[in-house]
Formats: sequence, structure tokens, C-alpha cells
Amino acid sequence: MKLNEISDNPGASKARMRVGRGIGSGKGKTCGRGVKGQKARTGVSIKGFEGGQMPLHRRLPKRGFHNPFATDYNEVNIGRVQDAVDAGRIDPAQDVTNEALLAGGVVSKPRDGVKILGVGELKAKLNFKVAAASKSAVAAIEAAGGSVEILSAAAPAADVE
Repeated sequence: MKLNEISDNPGASKARMRVGRGIGSGKGKTCGRGVKGQKARTGVSIKGFEGGQMPLHRRLPKRGFHNPFATDYNEVNIGRVQDAVDAGRIDPAQDVTNEALLAGGVVSKPRDGVKILGVGELKAKLNFKVAAASKSAVAAIEAAGGSVEILSAAAPAADVE
């Protein structure tokens, strides 16, 4: 096989419809858009418009609440941390922090900190300094001879009047 012999399977790609090329093409004159009016023009999008009737997205009630102050943790299982230690991406002699996990490629974004979860098996003796940890994760870490230090979030400054 040569590079110039490579081709798509027959019928895998469909030719573009050429509109406005005479009545014999079947898509001549108005190009399948009907006659005149707003929707015959280019650049028109009337998504969600129901002819003046109150649209569905405005008829339905609003639900839910987005808390702007919620903490968004990176959730990391101890099994993933053990894999990173085995691969040499995390140094067992150093403390395991958000920065160490970020540098080791275990988490991709810093977010509001790391929460350690207890899925998987931890064999290395590691000292964690993280924002949160589940009870099962703390038990597994301490069983492996490590320790967990929960970092307290910075308390908001009190308003002084």
C-alpha cells in the first residue's frame, strides 16, 4: 500500500449540497429556504422562539441554587497516590501536599485543595498535608505508618464597625 493509494470507504463521506445552481439541481432559486421572510435570510437563528407564545424555558419554574462560596476539592484516592509513588512521580520522603500532587500529575488543577479518599491500597509511608480526608483514608494512611494533617481554610476576616 502506498500513501497515494489510500482512500475512504465508498459512501463514507457525502458530497456537500451545492445550492443556487439552477432549477435542474432541485435546490435552485430559493435554495430550499422557501420564499422571502426572516428565515430565508442568512444569519438567522430563532432558537426557542414559539411565535410569540411564552417559550418553554420561561414557562417552567427555576430550581436549585449555586453556592458561590462552596469549596471545590480535587478528590484523590489513595490507590492513585500509591501508583504515583511507584512510578517515581511523588517522593515518599517529602510531605504530600496539593503542590506535590499537582507536580506529580495526580491532579490537573489546583482548585480549593485536595480531599483524600480511601479507595485502593497504600503501602508507602506518607505524610499528607491536605484540606480534607475521609475516615477510611485516614485509617489506611495511619495503618501504613503515615500521618494526615488537615489544613484549616483561612477564616474570613470579621467586619469591624
